[in-house]
Amino acid sequence: MELWGRADPQLREVVWFSLRCRALALLLQAVFNLLIPDHAADAFSPPRPGPAGAADALLERLLGGLGRWDAEHFLFIAERGYLLEHSCAFLPLFPLSLRALCALLPFPAPLQPRSRLLLWAAPLNAGLSALAAAALLGLGRAVLGRPRQAFLAALLFSLSPAGVFMAAAYSESLFAALAFSAMWRLERGQSWLGGMLFALASGARANGVLNAGFFLYSRGRRLALRLQAGPAPRGQLPSLGKQVLSLAFSAALACAGVVLPFALFQYYAYVRFCGPGAGLAQAVPEPLLRLARDKGYRVAGVGGDKPPWCSQRFPVVYSYIQDAYWNVGFLRYFELRQIPNFLLALPVTLLGSWAAWTYISTNPRHCLTLGLERSKSEGRGKARDGFCGPAAFVYVVHATALLVFGFFCMHVQVLTRFLGCSSPVLYWFAAHLLQEHEPLLRSTGTDNPASGKPLQGKSPSWCGKGTSDNPVVRLLLNWRLMTPLSKSILGFFLGYWLLGLILHCNFFPWT
Repeated sequence: MELWGRADPQLREVVWFSLRCRALALLLQAVFNLLIPDHAADAFSPPRPGPAGAADALLERLLGGLGRWDAEHFLFIAERGYLLEHSCAFLPLFPLSLRALCALLPFPAPLQPRSRLLLWAAPLNAGLSALAAAALLGLGRAVLGRPRQAFLAALLFSLSPAGVFMAAAYSESLFAALAFSAMWRLERGQSWLGGMLFALASGARANGVLNAGFFLYSRGRRLALRLQAGPAPRGQLPSLGKQVLSLAFSAALACAGVVLPFALFQYYAYVRFCGPGAGLAQAVPEPLLRLARDKGYRVAGVGGDKPPWCSQRFPVVYSYIQDAYWNVGFLRYFELRQIPNFLLALPVTLLGSWAAWTYISTNPRHCLTLGLERSKSEGRGKARDGFCGPAAFVYVVHATALLVFGFFCMHVQVLTRFLGCSSPVLYWFAAHLLQEHEPLLRSTGTDNPASGKPLQGKSPSWCGKGTSDNPVVRLLLNWRLMTPLSKSILGFFLGYWLLGLILHCNFFPWT
């Protein structure tokens, strides 16, 4: 890939900045774990076999914050598989990847299996986050047509408000790397590779199946533009019909491929929890069976009535778990006692809604025609690139659909990480606002701000070699000179990045 060439300073800076941010997150969560006592949360906490050794205790001190909340589920699945029914809400690609990494790199031997998994989760997610940032840079260049805006957006991803989930033993980094890479490949016309990456993404998170919409839109737009090219001669009508059938077939095949991993996992869960399962219960430790009885968890292979979802026409365990275990559904979260969680999701809700409104108000005709109308002129005084360009339409629709669904049908506080790892729009729009309204970024290739105030040169390189032109670091070094809007945007990114490390890593409720 030419983007990975040694002559690409933006790519190098994005990768190094992402790795440095992840390293800083690991350091801070260790410090916060030492200084702040853990909250006694009612969260999943499976029994651990045998007494912990000195190495396990030390690792828990250093990296324990990465194993909180849902990370316990992923680590448990990686260690023991899908023994518990509610574990099926967490798709298998990340725990399988983590388990495979530990099998390939079995050291250090003195550690317990969970500790070893936790240890390797940190470098795995750091590498995946850097890969996601690099893919976002390439995707931004292809869609926005403005390299500096794409560069700024990729740097903002490294300081994502969902940053703690990119570092912890969650599937967010893996999903972002796969989804952004697939989008980038699809923009480059590499449909088969993009489809394979989208398929893998649907094996990491359930909302990955929605990415099939990118294929449907791509094929539909190609067909619409072809039909608008003019009436085909009579002799070419059969050929046009074949092209329509070919596009429809390829779109259906691509969508089926994207959904296939998720569907296969539902079938696996059906066989595991709805089949006979004879002899499986003997492999389950007694402490785990006791926990299951106390908490009401259903264990695979243990006698009892079959789960209700097994008798459904389409037995989908994922939707059943969301409904039965976590009360997820349309408007179910709209309660007075959930007001703090709605306030927690307010910044990302406002930013996502603002992004949708800005795009629609800038391109009303393009939105009304669903971007399927051939543009008569790309110019006429309007910029046809950047965030408000026509190429960003499908991404804005995707982000808006996720925002609406998450706000009305999910636990609303997860919106921040839901959008932060699934859509590039959050970072593109933030970069768009910074470039449009921040005088410190209005330069023509130099570091001199339009306001005439002295800017503190280039940011020092954290690599120890010379300097690096990192606009995010330069803005932070000139915080007092920034506009209130820029302070609000960077304050949201940095504030949630830091608060996530403080609260999430000590078992306090977070996004």
